[in-house]
Amino acid sequence: MSRILLLTAAPVLCLFVLAAAAVSQPPATQGGAGDTPASRPASNPSPDDVLGNMLKPRRTSGERELVPTEPPAVDKKSGPGSVAPNAPALTVLREGTPIINRLGRLSLGADGAPSEFVFESDGQALRDPPLLLIPNLKLMIMEDVARGNTREPRFRVSGVVTEYRGRNYLLLDKVYVINPANQQYR
Repeated sequence: MSRILLLTAAPVLCLFVLAAAAVSQPPATQGGAGDTPASRPASNPSPDDVLGNMLKPRRTSGERELVPTEPPAVDKKSGPGSVAPNAPALTVLREGTPIINRLGRLSLGADGAPSEFVFESDGQALRDPPLLLIPNLKLMIMEDVARGNTREPRFRVSGVVTEYRGRNYLLLDKVYVINPANQQYR
């Protein structure tokens, strides 16, 4: 019996407490003259003020973002810098360009020179200059695989292009070695 009385008295008691709290607080002004952001206490800013502060740049007046303004440079290994006669001049890819699932081979650098990724031709433009590879763990694994094989392995890579002084670099994100048994050599 006391359990039933407690279950029915609990909701009534909650309603009584909520009603007493509502009576003891002064009514809120809705859109009145006293409801300005300046009249609110500093500890309770409006949602618009919080969002505005979050979206403000955190730079001082002396800082500015550096953005490349000149057109893309000519790749230093194409045009007059290339080995082939009358080679076309190619522009470098813009920084941030994604490379997704491209086939190619690793050209190991000699005596501390950076390794390059040489793209396989796509059968159309044949205008992909090799990209220098930025050292990371993926490159280390590729070099180990290339040094451990008698045949030059093919890789399928994905990553992001960077640009520096007329050359493109590739930061590897994903690397797959193509199974040598499935490779067709021409």
